[in-house]
Amino acid sequence: MNAFAYPTKRLLIALAAIILISSGAAWAQNPQPTKTEKPAPRPLNMLVLGDSITWGQGLKDEHKAWHQTKRWLKEATGRDVRERIEAHSGALIGSAEEPRISHARLDGEVNRGVPTINEQIDEALKSYPDPSQVDLVLVDGCINDVDARRLLNAVNTPDEIHRSAEAKCGGLVESLLQRVTASFPNAHVIVTGYFPIISEATTNDFFMRALAKTLYTPAAGVPRMKDKEMRARLIAISKEWYQSSNHWLALATSKVDADLAAQGSRRRVLFAPVSFLPEHSFRARESRLWGFDASFLRKLLVVLTLGNVALRTNDERRNQRDQSCKEIFKPMLGETKDDKRFRESRLMLCRIAAIGHPNRKGAVMYAEAINTQLRPLIADSGWLRDAPRALVAPGNPVR
Repeated sequence: MNAFAYPTKRLLIALAAIILISSGAAWAQNPQPTKTEKPAPRPLNMLVLGDSITWGQGLKDEHKAWHQTKRWLKEATGRDVRERIEAHSGALIGSAEEPRISHARLDGEVNRGVPTINEQIDEALKSYPDPSQVDLVLVDGCINDVDARRLLNAVNTPDEIHRSAEAKCGGLVESLLQRVTASFPNAHVIVTGYFPIISEATTNDFFMRALAKTLYTPAAGVPRMKDKEMRARLIAISKEWYQSSNHWLALATSKVDADLAAQGSRRRVLFAPVSFLPEHSFRARESRLWGFDASFLRKLLVVLTLGNVALRTNDERRNQRDQSCKEIFKPMLGETKDDKRFRESRLMLCRIAAIGHPNRKGAVMYAEAINTQLRPLIADSGWLRDAPRALVAPGNPVR
């Protein structure tokens, strides 16, 4: 019995060893599943609406304020950022009630009132399968509704500019922001402000005096202003524009945000004023605006020939814009002298459209103003984090 049991025991031990070895091999061939890696967060969607300021008139893409904000967001959040640019030079605000017209897509450098900013919203909505996935909207508007040329015409008064700013940068912008927030119900909206064009730091040379006289259009029979009075008026209306536009844009922004808060929304609409000093204005010592690329002799010829010698701008898109303007304002068949004069005037304005817009240093100021408003939002309410957000129907923002 004992003699039989010993080999049987050895056999059982051997069998157990074989089973253990086989199990180990099977374990090695079929390792336990590892933890699934967390999927990469979706890219952030940034939409840019508005006029030449949000477009970045005269700047290469990599120097524009929206592009600088895109880079900053990517670094701050670790997420890719997809931009969609609907803004363009000259855009009017328009109305949500106006009938929609299809407009050819042109170079954004070309100054034109359409598509309006409301029409830009329509185009953006067509491009996003789910508008609630738009995370950030950068928008501005109202200077073209006021008409920027009024800020360079000394016939206007500070009171008139104040009233225009109230009418165009107040209620009109408030209605625009209501539509933006309803159309993109999960997006934070940053509204950027404007700047004074002429200040006491603007160069007071013969060229600026001649330019002021050229743009001055008094009514018939009204005595013309003297140079000193004209300069003082231009400084005053620029200052009034800066203060009034900032005031009404900030008020429109806060009203829309307060209405959303009353519906239970987190903070969504913010105003980004830009701190422009007098020395940052047009043709000042530390100007943050594009100017003219012309020698003293060329400027003199421009004045002496009443504009028959063309001025050139010193922006980065001058050649590209020049070509686009020529394509759009081609001579027409059978045009009259008046038609030709009007077309050439439009062509000239198109070519120098970057004048008085933020240059590279000015764009940095705009980007910093935008990023200052965004910075607290990155850590607030899970925005720009990986936490899922409920998708809502337009008009019903979520906290």
